[in-house]
Amino acid sequence: MKNVYIGEILRNEEIAQDCFLMRVALHVSFTDPRPGQFVMLRVSGLAEPLLSRPFSVCSFERQNRSCSLDLFYHVIGRGTQILAGLLKGTQVEILGPLGRGFEVAGHKKNIVLLGGGMGMAPLIYLAMQLNKDACSSSSAMYFYLGAQNAEAVIGLEQLKKLSFTIFTCTDDGSMGEKGLVTQIFLKDLKKFVPGETMIYACGPKPMLSALAKILQKTKYPCQVSLEERMACGIGACLGCAVAVKRSKKSSLAYKRVCADGPVFDINEIVWK
Repeated sequence: MKNVYIGEILRNEEIAQDCFLMRVALHVSFTDPRPGQFVMLRVSGLAEPLLSRPFSVCSFERQNRSCSLDLFYHVIGRGTQILAGLLKGTQVEILGPLGRGFEVAGHKKNIVLLGGGMGMAPLIYLAMQLNKDACSSSSAMYFYLGAQNAEAVIGLEQLKKLSFTIFTCTDDGSMGEKGLVTQIFLKDLKKFVPGETMIYACGPKPMLSALAKILQKTKYPCQVSLEERMACGIGACLGCAVAVKRSKKSSLAYKRVCADGPVFDINEIVWK
């Protein structure tokens, strides 16, 4: 069982349209999270929101006597509205790191990341780790970033500091190309050789489903991080189960996003 850590908010501010970044200081004993892992967060001493909320880790820093992690969240309801009002110095309870993160493959000629909306969070952390990784130092790295509009773009400033070729697109054309991130990626697909390329993606389910359709008759390896509502974060409540394929084409199985994921092979998921 993972330990619950008491953290202190160092920063909690809006960085894009209804999108906030929260930085939390934690005890030095907190385990370094892998890219793609997440934490469950709850405000200490508050009755509302009752349940902890899942947050993908978008950055983690360790110093001699402390460590801190950055979390993105989107204000969409009562619970996240409460979080947005929390001040510097507020104590929070952190459970984690949890889940199965991305598996960084050995050397690949091309590394491609596709992020949509709030799906940028785990990919920013992954991009930072890939940028440091010796096996990736000679790889050509590409990041396809999609959002509804220019005001909703997150993570671009962090990515500009890394060794990635960045392609941006928005639904309304207010930044970068106009269109969906999967459409922009599809235009470039032929320049990537399957055996020399690794793809990582995170975003809304329609985006990942579209990517799965693009790749279904190809041999491109692709890992995706799923976004699902979670109540416990440890696999006990089964509230985040998703359908996956069994060896027999006619049958289905279910896996828990929190415990078995949130990262899966794109071909393992049953996309509806």
